[in-house]
Amino acid sequence: MVKIKKAYKMKNELTIKKDPSGSFSIKARLKSFQYAFDGLSSFFSTQHNAIIHLIMTLLALSAAVFYTVTKVEAIAIILVTGFVWTAELFNTAVEKLADLVSKDHHPEIKFIKDVSSAAVLLSAITAIITGAIIFLPKLLE
Repeated sequence: MVKIKKAYKMKNELTIKKDPSGSFSIKARLKSFQYAFDGLSSFFSTQHNAIIHLIMTLLALSAAVFYTVTKVEAIAIILVTGFVWTAELFNTAVEKLADLVSKDHHPEIKFIKDVSSAAVLLSAITAIITGAIIFLPKLLE
């Protein structure tokens, strides 16, 4: 178990901004999508692993089309692919946040980064096993 040795006094910076009109805003909702696409753009332009995941995703989808997988197999491929992408995006966010907290070596930050990376590894292993279950029988026919 990791124990944080120092307690940090933090300002209460979380404020909930209420729309003065009190109405739902399509413009604000669309702006939130822009933030998400900005995040994806930053991810692809700065992370080498993104290219590896993209290549593997394209290979998996191409194999699914080539071997005409069933609907259930296609759903499994889509889910595990999304699982890997989600883990990698969260891992990148956690690592960037940890680097922002401190560039120095701290055992607590190392633990956080290692666990975050382990989540990506676990998701990738899950995807590989799923791919093997789906594609190995088709390759061995």
